[in-house]
Amino acid sequence: MPTMRDVLKARRIVAAHLPPTPSWSYPLLDEAVGRRLVVKHENAQPTGAFKVRGALNLLATLDEDIVTYSTGNHARAIAYAAREYGRHATIVMPEHAAPLKVRAVEALGAKVVLHGVNMADAEAHAQTLPGRLVSPGDEPALIAGVATLYLELFERHPDLDTLVVPVGSGTGAAAACLVAAAVAPHCRVIGVQSAASPAAHDSWRAGTCVQRGNHTRVDGLATGRGFAGPQEILRARLHDFVLVGDDEIDAARGVLARLAGTQAEGAGAAGLAAVRQRPDLLGATVGVVVTGANATELELAR
Repeated sequence: MPTMRDVLKARRIVAAHLPPTPSWSYPLLDEAVGRRLVVKHENAQPTGAFKVRGALNLLATLDEDIVTYSTGNHARAIAYAAREYGRHATIVMPEHAAPLKVRAVEALGAKVVLHGVNMADAEAHAQTLPGRLVSPGDEPALIAGVATLYLELFERHPDLDTLVVPVGSGTGAAAACLVAAAVAPHCRVIGVQSAASPAAHDSWRAGTCVQRGNHTRVDGLATGRGFAGPQEILRARLHDFVLVGDDEIDAARGVLARLAGTQAEGAGAAGLAAVRQRPDLLGATVGVVVTGANATELELAR
């Protein structure tokens, strides 16, 4: 597992490439959820999502060609970091990947290979390609890089009672647990995943990594298995884990757009969906992270 020393090292690396992202509250949003809500805007990143932090931290230590697999934001993050460091990156994406997301990765200079119908197929094909295979979840340096966003958040808002974090592979929630334990042990960290793809949730509940059906339309939460590295941290430090429906996530995207002027992809609104659905789990001051803004045309239409 990464340590806070790794997070502090990552902060120096990430800060050389990216400024801190803003975090603040919106009165109308506070009124709607009945508590003070602090929104961390990772949708302001140059790749449109938080994962670029982890990619910059990981690739700073590598001098090889990179191979990975992703439905979108991890792909774009690795492509961005590879361009920053002058590396070659190959990204395997499922054949049904949104064309806009494919073009965004290619625009950053990475090679995209479309293969298979789901992430499991993409992963299996990536394992056959030459280069250093980068897992979207089981990379300690990714978690340490992502943790820099939570260090920013707690430094600016040390009074958070609860932090609600969307979970796909689990790197973000693991990072949040790591930082909260070190600098804000009073703050409860709650994970949230789509009920249509509950692998991470069920892995946490079971105490071991399991596979589950992967049917969510929310790309950032679309993982069909638990990842061992993040799950080890989540089992030790996550306060609770909830499931929300895809329709509730879409409704939360609409609330963010109307009351906070914020575009969020599905995963970026999952935290707010959990706040609206499970107010019993929360305190007076709650943090949510808009982890990404990269909504597809279909998401925007909904």
